[in-house]
Amino acid sequence: MLLTALFLDLVGLLFIACLVLAIWAVYFHFSKSEVPSGVCQPLKLRFLHIDYILYKMGFFSRYTLVRLGLDGFSPFCDPTLSTRMTFFDGVCVRIYRPKEMPAGLNRGIMFFHGGCGLVGSIDSHDRLCRYISKQSHSVVVSVEYHLAPEYSHPTLFTECQNATVHFMRNAETYGVDPARIILGGDSIGGTVVAHLSQELSKRTELTRIRAQVLLYPFLQALDFHLPSHQQNRCFPIISQEQCIIFAMQYFNKVKSLVDLIVNGSFVSENTKARYSKWVNSDRIPREFKNRNPKEAMSVCSESNPHKLMKQVLGTIFSPLLSDDDVMKDVPEAFILTCEYDIFRDDGILYKQRLEENGVPVSFCNLEDGFHACLVLINHWLISFPSAKNGLDHVVNYIRGL
Repeated sequence: MLLTALFLDLVGLLFIACLVLAIWAVYFHFSKSEVPSGVCQPLKLRFLHIDYILYKMGFFSRYTLVRLGLDGFSPFCDPTLSTRMTFFDGVCVRIYRPKEMPAGLNRGIMFFHGGCGLVGSIDSHDRLCRYISKQSHSVVVSVEYHLAPEYSHPTLFTECQNATVHFMRNAETYGVDPARIILGGDSIGGTVVAHLSQELSKRTELTRIRAQVLLYPFLQALDFHLPSHQQNRCFPIISQEQCIIFAMQYFNKVKSLVDLIVNGSFVSENTKARYSKWVNSDRIPREFKNRNPKEAMSVCSESNPHKLMKQVLGTIFSPLLSDDDVMKDVPEAFILTCEYDIFRDDGILYKQRLEENGVPVSFCNLEDGFHACLVLINHWLISFPSAKNGLDHVVNYIRGL
């Protein structure tokens, strides 16, 4: 009886401890996150942030939990679409092809999923790729690149480039016209698209890429004080702090650098001055500045304060900082941004740089969209109207190519 009583007491104490921890985690979530009034279905959005609550309770590392959540929802098979797994130059890919396609060679899309280089997969973006393939009548190749921190930078970019070059050289084998290959990606996948569009435009032995499709892309690590960062720094899905923590994990750097990066203290005066003509809050149109005032970015007076600066400001990770001679040769672009996304202004600034170099750009800003919303297309109870709205804009652009 005594042992039973002690056991019940321990269970009771454990329950109370877990309850207190859960209450603290929920309080921490609500005190640290902000859902703007313009977001559709705010309670559903907060529910999606439950991963952060479990992370704060110590049950999982953040990116491990996100991996489980994103990859855990498999869609039903679509009888109108065929899929198969294969390898492009050693890189795993999944190929989507509508069963009813026009005769001859068709349009092909290389798609690179987002996830900060730490999470995401061809499974997490399966619904998105199915939707694009089916609605645009295109062959879609989704790339399963290796993730950090298990595989260090720039493995992600190298594997995506190797897979893309293989596809470009063997397009007809997969029923694709080499002159109608499009590069597409969301979040860091958009970073990959911008980087590869710049790099592959230099390779004259390859057929020119038809177009680039960038979905809420991350394009520069120079300035984290742009209006979109100030307005959305506490947004639940991906806050500014969470984004930078993920970036530090991607580069295998310590989390203590977060404040340094947020404040811009790793950027020297010379570096800031060099790129300010391209990355500057003054270049953001007035209609995107209504919600919060901008804050000035602090800089470091030393010429090269940290080795990190060389990595994050290189044109692989920050393609927005590439020279005009590179920008003028890239293919036409479709850029989709979301109003409630810290990276919104990256897309706006990239649009400006492309247009200033004579590159045609189609642009769409989802007024009720948030970062990664497109991934939730057809996800039953956790889908948002902005997902279909955004992807329909993408599909309409692709069908016009």
